[in-house]
Amino acid sequence: MSQRSCFLIDDDEDDREIFAMALKKANADFVCSMAKNGRDALDIVANSDFVPNYIFVDLNMPLVSGRDCLSALKRVKRFEGVPIIVYTTSSHSTDINDTKKLGADHYLVKPTSIVVLSQLLNDVFTKKDLPFLLTEVN
Repeated sequence: MSQRSCFLIDDDEDDREIFAMALKKANADFVCSMAKNGRDALDIVANSDFVPNYIFVDLNMPLVSGRDCLSALKRVKRFEGVPIIVYTTSSHSTDINDTKKLGADHYLVKPTSIVVLSQLLNDVFTKKDLPFLLTEVN
């Protein structure tokens, strides 16, 4: 069985490190590629043929916003069927509704705890019929 992978696009270095720690706690069999902003992510996608099992996109990033990055990723033919999860601090209903309309599969509000994040990631990776909005209180 090939190793499963995810692609995290987040401009905050601390958030990338926290995600990596939570991912390891949730499932050590995942390898995670990372991009430090939307522009870097789209460059990586354009210059490679990799297809991750999951893509996580921060909403508030410089250079290319999370919304624009999400829209561009949804147009990549090889990513059809790859869940794209918005991963952000914003719990604003406008952001949630806008990204749902843009085709995000889930909207994960960044929790304050690595333990909670690892549980939410485990849920994303193992459960079917998850709600669109994923938070600490779900």
